[in-house]
Amino acid sequence: MTATTIKDSDLKIDVTKPQASELEKLEKKELVIVVNVGRPTGKFRGTFGTEPRIQMNDAFVEVDDIATMMIQAREQLSEANQAKMIVNINADREIPMGIVTEVKQQLRKAMALKINYAANPL
Repeated sequence: MTATTIKDSDLKIDVTKPQASELEKLEKKELVIVVNVGRPTGKFRGTFGTEPRIQMNDAFVEVDDIATMMIQAREQLSEANQAKMIVNINADREIPMGIVTEVKQQLRKAMALKINYAANPL
């Protein structure tokens, strides 16, 4: 018997999640849109530098592109699930909070108001 896991995208940034004590597991993965925020990994530093970047799917995106991408992601869901869409922000614990705030502003523009922050248990 062989078991495999299908990855949605390759992580191109380093993310060390913060720790938290009250965690809940997300049940419906098909409703979750992941936004990664961190510094590019070693092989991408030559191209993208060491400043914090935002990754959605397999690509680096600019802050201004997030609202459009969220609207497109919502439209790909069934009409019944569009209101249940959750955005999971997977941010490195060393990233300045200003970047996360900019991401959240773009999510508001796209009316993506259900936000989850990824963390590791204490």
